[in-house]
Amino acid sequence: MRTILLALALAASTCIHAQSSGFGAGIILGEPTGISLKGWLSADRAVDGAVAWSLLDGGYFSVHADYLFHNMDLIHLAKGKMPLYYGPGLRMRTWNSGRYRDRHHYDGSTGMSLGIRFPVGLAYLPAKGPVDIFLELVPGLELAPATWFDISGAIGARYWF
Repeated sequence: MRTILLALALAASTCIHAQSSGFGAGIILGEPTGISLKGWLSADRAVDGAVAWSLLDGGYFSVHADYLFHNMDLIHLAKGKMPLYYGPGLRMRTWNSGRYRDRHHYDGSTGMSLGIRFPVGLAYLPAKGPVDIFLELVPGLELAPATWFDISGAIGARYWF
C-alpha cells in the first residue's frame, strides 16, 4: 500500500510542474488549425511543432517545427508563469493543384511550398495542473517555389505528460 501511495504522490508532483519540462500535446486554433506538440530541451528552450490544415484560399495542409527561447522572468504572476517565447522555425505547406498557389501568383504545378517562420507568443503555465495555454503571432516567408511574406496567428492549449 505504501508503494502505491508513494507512486501516486510522485505522479501528482510530476503533473504539477509538467508544463516546464517533458512533452505536451494539444490543439492549435487559428491559421492553420490542428494538433500542437512541444518538448522542453532545458529550462528556457523548447522545440514545438504542429500538423495542421487551413480552409483559406481553397485549403492547404501545413507542418511546422520551431526552436523556441523563453523569457520566464518578463511577466511575474502570483500563481504560475507567463513566459514570452520566440524563435526560428521551418514550415511546409501542400495543397490541391490550382487552388492555394493561384493566390500567390507563381508558375509551376507543384502543390508544395517551403518557408521559414518566426513565432512570437505568450504562454500561461499555471502553478498547478498539467496544462498550458498560448497565444502567438507568426510572421513567415515562403522561399520555394516562390517568395512571399505572410503572417498568421493562433491560440492553443496542451496537456503535459
